Amino acid sequence: MKILITTDAYYPMTNGVVISTDILYNQLKLRGHDVRILTLSNEGKGYTSGDVYYLSAGSVNVYPQAKIIKPVRSKIISEIISWQPDIIHSQTEFSTMVMAKYIKRKLKIPQVHTYHTMYEDYLKYFLKGKVLKKNAMARITRILLNSFDTVIAPTEKVKSLLSSYKVSTDIIEVIPTGIDIGKFEKTVSLEERETILREYGLSSKENILVYVGRIAEEKNIEELIHLFNKALKEIPNLKFLIVGGGPYVDILKAVVTDLNLEVAVKFTGMIDSDKIYKYYKVGTIFVTASKSESQGLTYLEALASGCPVLCRWDPCIEGLIIEGTTGFTYNDGNEFMEALKKLLNNAGLRTTIEQNSIVIANKHSKENFGLKVIDTYTKAIEKKIKSKK
Repeated sequence: MKILITTDAYYPMTNGVVISTDILYNQLKLRGHDVRILTLSNEGKGYTSGDVYYLSAGSVNVYPQAKIIKPVRSKIISEIISWQPDIIHSQTEFSTMVMAKYIKRKLKIPQVHTYHTMYEDYLKYFLKGKVLKKNAMARITRILLNSFDTVIAPTEKVKSLLSSYKVSTDIIEVIPTGIDIGKFEKTVSLEERETILREYGLSSKENILVYVGRIAEEKNIEELIHLFNKALKEIPNLKFLIVGGGPYVDILKAVVTDLNLEVAVKFTGMIDSDKIYKYYKVGTIFVTASKSESQGLTYLEALASGCPVLCRWDPCIEGLIIEGTTGFTYNDGNEFMEALKKLLNNAGLRTTIEQNSIVIANKHSKENFGLKVIDTYTKAIEKKIKSKK
């Protein structure tokens, strides 16, 4: 198959959409498909590099790191049309989607779309939340997604949301993004672990709670800091390592200062993606309080790393974080403390959870992800062929 993937977000930007797109691209290539990516240029001008087409684009103050295609005639679109892809798979809802729809109409080919982002949790980033409201976002999403041949939802949570928007359930398929299991199963030596911990004034004799991910308001990390502060009063030798960067770092550091937790709570800043697996390995427990995830790849990464998960309950983790089997969930501070004590006081339980977690994580491998998406493409193409007869 000739497959065109379109996305506004791609390297050097790093986020869940970029990671998912790159995993999919590599899986499709490994299976012999001709795959190309259409994205926006960070350099302003349009150009082609290998299998990636970069459209001329500029920054726009709509949401952080947002770019928009420049209204210039592009040879790139003509090249793609001449290449004649069999199917388009769009990953984002903005500039490159406009181009994807244009190419789709020109070539009369099917278009699959993955709905990655729960926009109702991010409206404050769009024009500072002053224009788009939840009802308007629902109407736009319904009109947009009902125009596709297939919509991929990463979880049942997302499918339910789209159904509530009145997106046709006949076109929605649930396919969780897979991860590189082997990357997170890699071992970290005691020396490496000690080196990382020493860098932040921590010790292997302490129990380390670790959060990995974007540092943003909707990730609800402030709740974790307050829960950690309460836990310190009952549990000795407890530290909290917050791994990642983002727009909310300075606010969280101020919270830490106000609570006099500078010795116990450490921030790493951005960590290279090739090294991130090491930070799950230095953690005793992975913690997160986010309620804005469409899937939550960090949960999967923690499981694949064998790091027990303690997280706020959210529908996106159904079947993933199984109570007492792959981790624990909580709905309030008392449940958090109860689960935390169970995990810290029972090394045998942590070992069992580690083993179970790796089994569950393997069901969400990048290989399984690639195969399911290819099957979706095949069905969409066959359906389009039948409709033309």
